Formats: sequence, structure tokens, C-alpha cells
Amino acid sequence: MIDSSAFQGKKAAYYTLGCKLNFSETSTFGKMLSEMGVTTAGKGEAADICLINTCSVTEVADHKGRQAIHRMVRQHPGAFVVVTGCYAQLEPQTIGSIPGVDLVLGSNEKANLIQYLNDAFTRKGSDTHIIHTPKTKEITSFAPSCSRGNRTRYFLKVQDGCNYFCTYCTIPFARGFSRNPSIDSLVKQAQEVAAEGGKEIVLTGVNIGDFGQSTGESFLELVRRLDAVDGIQRYRISSIEPNLLTDELIAFCAQSRAFMPHFHIPLQSGSDQVLKLMHRRYDTALFEHKIKLIKQAMPHAFIGVDVMVGTRGETPELFQECYDFLKRLDVTQLHVFPYSERPGTAALNIPHVVSDKDKKHRSKLLLALSDEKTEAFYQLHMGSKERVLFEKATRGRAMHGFTSNYIRVELPPTMAQPELDNQIVEVTLGDFNHDKTALMAIFND
Repeated sequence: MIDSSAFQGKKAAYYTLGCKLNFSETSTFGKMLSEMGVTTAGKGEAADICLINTCSVTEVADHKGRQAIHRMVRQHPGAFVVVTGCYAQLEPQTIGSIPGVDLVLGSNEKANLIQYLNDAFTRKGSDTHIIHTPKTKEITSFAPSCSRGNRTRYFLKVQDGCNYFCTYCTIPFARGFSRNPSIDSLVKQAQEVAAEGGKEIVLTGVNIGDFGQSTGESFLELVRRLDAVDGIQRYRISSIEPNLLTDELIAFCAQSRAFMPHFHIPLQSGSDQVLKLMHRRYDTALFEHKIKLIKQAMPHAFIGVDVMVGTRGETPELFQECYDFLKRLDVTQLHVFPYSERPGTAALNIPHVVSDKDKKHRSKLLLALSDEKTEAFYQLHMGSKERVLFEKATRGRAMHGFTSNYIRVELPPTMAQPELDNQIVEVTLGDFNHDKTALMAIFND
């Protein structure tokens, strides 16, 4: 039994690291606590509950997680500190040994956060309580999440876990195998977003193209059903593996009512040899085919691409292959990540280790290439009329929003109006803003 009175009057502070899925889940945790009577601590206020949602995609992420925990403990003395997320699943004892941490929840347990919190409150002052499922195959729970947080866009979690076991990755160990809820339940959540006045939903997950492992349905079926939900004007697919981005899905998005011409596709390497070392399930020929197909169907589509540099086995010659491949691809932006050694991964058995200096140099080259591509894409759309969904701005700061094809648009503070928040407005795209991160909006007469 949950004693709601134990939560009444308490204040909570939250800190999230990592992917959009983590941010969506944290927002859902906040909503769950709010329903129990917990409010969010304001700036400078001491919290009674601290929740840190961790990431473990790199060694740097682990380090940032530990820093965040120490900082929260220091800033909120006496608070009940809960740590969850991928790092909590992979290294529960390490986190549990940090002074001030009261509760560590693994991936299988975070769905029952309220129950564990309720139980743990009675043990305040005792040793840290660690609750986590040690084996990947035993991580089977699915924690629903559809949340806006402090942004206009909603993030709908449609899938969790991964069956791929790429050689460099710990995600299957941290989040378990691929699983998902039913399409009916997700459609219902989308309908609830529409009823709240939400206009845009981002579909999130670990490997969302693998949707259907639990229910025998397919991602394409999900997309078709969501497209028919009245009131939702925009959907975005957060990230999808190239081998799961089917030609049929591309064709559907090209003619759909609400799915935007915006794709994020992990490549990881533009070298077939490196892709084999990574145990990726495609080659550069398939990836290039998908990019060309998208551009044929949606010439103005924004395409973001994940690239990892400095993996074991990536010789200078193989990196050059990757660079040349990306240079000729008609993509918009590169998300560049230096490879990080992860304990227990198969990549540690691959010879040829890339130095940190070379990783930084390769990252710098690809980031410069990304800037060139993004700037060229933005310049192509200067002067065009586009519909922008604006997001609430902090008082005295510029207001931002995104076009259907994910061009960031800025309104100066003098033009920012509260009534524009969560509104889709047609504007003309002007020149770059001061730091070239957005195009300036010009209101049409």
C-alpha cells in the first residue's frame, strides 16, 4: 500500500543526463510525484527528494553522473537521494557507495518508483538500498512515458531495450531486450496529448524501428495509426536504424498528414570494414540508398546522422573512407561522438587503439563538415515561407521554434510574445542569427 500522506508537502529536484528518452522518463517521474502531492523545488530551494537519471553511453557520461550525484547531495543536505538510469543499472554498487545516496533503482524497477520510494522512506537513516535486476534477459518491465517537461513538444516513449549487441555498446545490458506497449495504448496517449492542447509529439525509444517485439505489431502500423489521431499536427521520429527504416516507411512519411520531413539515422561509420567490426546490420550502400530515397521523396527533408570516431580498428585510412563517404552524402547535420571504452564490451578485443589526440582531431574534422552542411541547408531555405511551432521563451530572451523540416527559427526578444507559445505560425525565413544557430523569422503580412 502507498501512503500518499508520506509525500504531501515534499519538494523534489531532478537531474537528467543522456538521451531524449531519459529526459522523457524523468519528466514522467516528476508527473508521478506531482500526483502524490510533491512539488518541484525552485531555484535555491532545498529539496526533500532528489532524483538523478543517469546515462552510461561513455566513460564521460559515468563521470558526469557521479558529479551530478555529489552536487545534488551537497546542494540538498538531508534530502532522500534516488539514482536510476543506465549507469545505476550497470554500476549499482559504485553508485550505492557514494555518501548521501539512499536508493538505487535499476531499469526493471524504475517503473515502480513511487512504491519503492514509499517503502524506502521508512528506512531513512539506514544503509543505501540497492534494487536492480542483474541479468539482461530479466529486464522485462516497460515504464510508459509521454511527457512535455518544460518544452512545447511532447516525447512519447514507444519502445525500450535493444537486441543488437553492437560491439561498442552497453545499452542491452543497461536496458534489456527490445520490448514495447501496444499500438492501442500509444494511440490513447497521443489522444490525451491532443486533449491537453499538444501539437507535436516526438517518438522516442532505444531502437524504435524494432517496435513490435512484444506485441507482434510493426513500427509502420504504429506510424499509420498515430497519423490518424485528430489534433496532433506534427510527429517526429527521434532516431531509427537504417536497416529498419523501410522503403515503405519513407514512402508513407512523404505523403502523410503529420509525420515531418525530418529523420535522424545512426550511421556510426562510413567505412564498411569498421561497420563489420562494430557488428552493425547494414553497409554503406544500404545507408546511401536510404538517404537518396528520402531526398527523392522529400527534397527538403532534414537528415541528422550519428557518427562515432576513433573506435578500435579505425585506422587513418578507414577514417578517411568515412569522411569521404559523409562528404558526398546529402545530409544536414552530423552528431559526432568520440569512441569510449566500455567494460565488458566485445570491442575491447579489437586491435588498433586510436589515441585521444587522434579522436579529437577526427571529431574536429567531422564537426567542421557538419557545420558546412547545416549552413548550406539553412541558406537553401532563406526567403521561403515556413510554418513554425514556437516554444515558450524565458523573459527577455529570444523565442525559438522549428519548421516542419527542423530548421531552428528565432524571434528577437522585442518580438517574442507569450501568446505565440505552442502556436504554429507562418513566417518568412530571413538571414542567420548572430551565432548561426537559427534563421530569423519575418512575420508575413
